[in-house]
Amino acid sequence: MEALFWCCLTFGALMAIVTLVFGDHLGGASDGLFGWLSIDVHHLFQPVVLSGGVTVFGGAGLLLRRYSGWPASGVYAVSLAFAAAVGVGMYFLYVKPMESSENSTGYSIVELAGKRAEVLTPIPSKGYGEVLVRVGAGNTSHIAASFDGEEVPSGTPVVVVEVKDGTLYVSRMD
Repeated sequence: MEALFWCCLTFGALMAIVTLVFGDHLGGASDGLFGWLSIDVHHLFQPVVLSGGVTVFGGAGLLLRRYSGWPASGVYAVSLAFAAAVGVGMYFLYVKPMESSENSTGYSIVELAGKRAEVLTPIPSKGYGEVLVRVGAGNTSHIAASFDGEEVPSGTPVVVVEVKDGTLYVSRMD
């Protein structure tokens, strides 16, 4: 019995170290591993949650075996309950908030339709200029043409009406 708890404690601690170093890769692998589940429970099987649960199971089992007079079945049950509680707690207090805070800077140019922009380089009535568009947490500049066929001076706030052939067609904001 103690050998099982020592193995879980050691394996959990080693798994925590490996998760610290290779966490992103292991998280993606666990998504694919549990993708067959039709419910959204597979997120509970994140490596950090598993390593925490296994470690707590081993540590709680060792402490309960040594300092309580409970029979083996009671020690297993309480250790498993502690491990489940810590795993669920880690998921809801650490993993879930971190998943919500992830931010991507990737975007598609077609997503810019409807966005506000500012003209950097004046746009002639029948030519091209440049606009600055705020995307996510940053700014990006793109080639632009006038949607209405009128000249737009620099510094003018505009809205992207259409995206065609890599060019943003803009119109003045009224």
